[in-house]
Amino acid sequence: MSLQKGQEDEMKRRYAIWIAVLTALAMLVAACGGDGSSDTTADSGSDTTEAAAPDTTSAPDTTAGAPDDQVVIGFSQANNGDVWRINQTNNVEEACSTLIPDAEIVVTDGQGEGSKQSADVDDLIARGVDVLLLTPLTADELTPAAERALESGIPVITLDRSVNVEVSQHIGADNKLIGEKAAEFVSQTLLGGEGGTVIEIQGVLGATPTTERHDAYEARLEENDPNVEIIESQTGEYRREPAFEFMNDMLQRYGPGEFDVVYTHNDEMALGAVQSMNEAGRLGEAAIVGIDGQNEAIQAIADGQIAATFTYDNAGKEACESAAKLIAGESIDPEWVLETTQIDETNAEEWIGQGF
Repeated sequence: MSLQKGQEDEMKRRYAIWIAVLTALAMLVAACGGDGSSDTTADSGSDTTEAAAPDTTSAPDTTAGAPDDQVVIGFSQANNGDVWRINQTNNVEEACSTLIPDAEIVVTDGQGEGSKQSADVDDLIARGVDVLLLTPLTADELTPAAERALESGIPVITLDRSVNVEVSQHIGADNKLIGEKAAEFVSQTLLGGEGGTVIEIQGVLGATPTTERHDAYEARLEENDPNVEIIESQTGEYRREPAFEFMNDMLQRYGPGEFDVVYTHNDEMALGAVQSMNEAGRLGEAAIVGIDGQNEAIQAIADGQIAATFTYDNAGKEACESAAKLIAGESIDPEWVLETTQIDETNAEEWIGQGF
C-alpha cells in the first residue's frame, strides 16, 4: 500500500514537472510570436520615423539663419533709443538692402549696456556674418568684442565711435575738428574774444566722440582764448531728459548773467537745455550750441533759440557702401572722414529739413 502510494506521488511529481515545462514552452512561443508581431509593428513605426527624419534635416531651416550662400550683414547698435541712433539704424537697413539686395541685415540693440552689446557681437560672430558694422557704446567695453570678430575672420567697420584696435575701416566725422570749430565759434562769434563762462553738457563718458569733443574744445580755448572758462561740466548721456534735469540744477545754482554759453555734445541735449531755460523763463540769457544737425535743432536756430550746430553724419549709408565693396572682394581705406558743416543764423533757413 505504501509502495503504491509512493508510486502515485512520483507520478504526480513528474506530471507537475511536465505541466510546468509545457507551460513555460507555451509562454516562450507566445513571447516569440509577440516579439515577431511587435517587431513588425516597430519596424513599421521605425520606417515611418526614419523616413520623416531625413525630410526634416534636409529641409532648409528658416529659423536658423540665412542659407549658406546668402550674404549676412550684422549691425551692432549701441543704443537704439534716441533720434540720431534710430536714424542711423534706419539708414543702415535701407542702404544695405539697396546696395546688397540679396543680403540679410541683422540688427542688434545694446540698449546702452556694454555687456549686452558685447554679447550681441558674440551672437553675430556665432551666426557667421560676412561683415560686422559696429557703433560701440564705449571703446574700452567693445574693443575685446571687435577683436574676437577680427580673430574669427570677420571684417569690422566701426561707425561714429571707434575702438582701441585697428579695424577694417572707421567711418565718422572728425570730432576733434568739431570741438575746435565749436570753441572758435564760442570764443570769437558768441563772446567776441572778450572771454566768458561756459556750462558744458557732455555725451556718454568713455565714448570717443565725447572725449574728443571735450578735449579738442578745451585745448583750443586754452591755446587761443584762456579767458573762456568752463565752470560746469557733466554728462547728459546724449539724451534730452538728463540734459534738461542738469540744466534745471544749473539754473538754480547760477543766476542771470552768471554764465554765457551752454556747450552741448549733441542736439538732443541742446534741445533739453532750451526746454529747461524756456520753462524757467530764462531762454535767451545764454547762447546754446549743439552738434549733429538734427532738424528740430536747425529749426530752433532759425527761431533764435539755439546759436549753432555742427553736422555729424551717422555714416550708415557709407558703412553699407564699404560693406558692399568687401563682399565684392574690393579693398577699402582704413579711415573715412566725413565732412561737417556749421549751421548758424546765417544759413539755418537753407538747412531746414535737410537734417534728420
